[in-house]
Amino acid sequence: MTDLTQKIALVTGGTRGLGRAMALALAEAGATVVVTSRKQDACDETAAEIARVTGARVVGVAMHVGHWETIEPTIARIEETVGPIDVLVNNAGIAPVSPSLAEQTEALFDKTIEVNLKGPFRLMAVVGSRMRGRGAGSIVNISSIGSQRPSAQEATYSAAKAGLNALTMAFAQEYAPAVRVNCVMPGAFASDMSADWPEEFVATVVDRLPAGRLGRAEELSGLVVHLASDAASYTTGAVIPVDGGRLAVY
Repeated sequence: MTDLTQKIALVTGGTRGLGRAMALALAEAGATVVVTSRKQDACDETAAEIARVTGARVVGVAMHVGHWETIEPTIARIEETVGPIDVLVNNAGIAPVSPSLAEQTEALFDKTIEVNLKGPFRLMAVVGSRMRGRGAGSIVNISSIGSQRPSAQEATYSAAKAGLNALTMAFAQEYAPAVRVNCVMPGAFASDMSADWPEEFVATVVDRLPAGRLGRAEELSGLVVHLASDAASYTTGAVIPVDGGRLAVY
């Protein structure tokens, strides 16, 4: 039931890290995958690599999710050239920090909200309405356990992700029953980002985890494939932690 053959999946922020792993997993499940990020060359390189490994059709398309006015024409172009989108994975995100909340600039605040909340909202509105018109579709939002366990450093990012959790439940109602909308909240994963974490910081993070280690990319991408597929046909409006048990610890 997790076979995605003849499905078209769009993954935002799909050229690196966990987003790339999700795009790879969707391609391995049989989907035609559209990989987006801000830079066309990165999209093309990632698409070619995933296509080579999986044998699937993978297309790279440059798209900045923080630019509201470009989203609808980009989606229209994708559906004209590749085909109707069956699966949307809202993964693109940024987590900038500032020395303190009082020192955070308006520009940094706005950019964080634009990429992590405003863009996913617009994508769900545009892609979801097209899915509803066709009578089927699955949207998977990628949030963060920071939405439930915010730190002062990442307060704006965490607030945006909490908003994404709320939008998940709202859009699940808006487009029911044709379109399923779900959300995954990753915890600490071994990825491009965590590769730069100091060892002592990693040790502190892992010490809080019942799992006793960082997550592996496939442990997240497997759930994304499940939610995208007919295997999750009775799951919508769900916000699911994948965090090694972090939220179980007060």
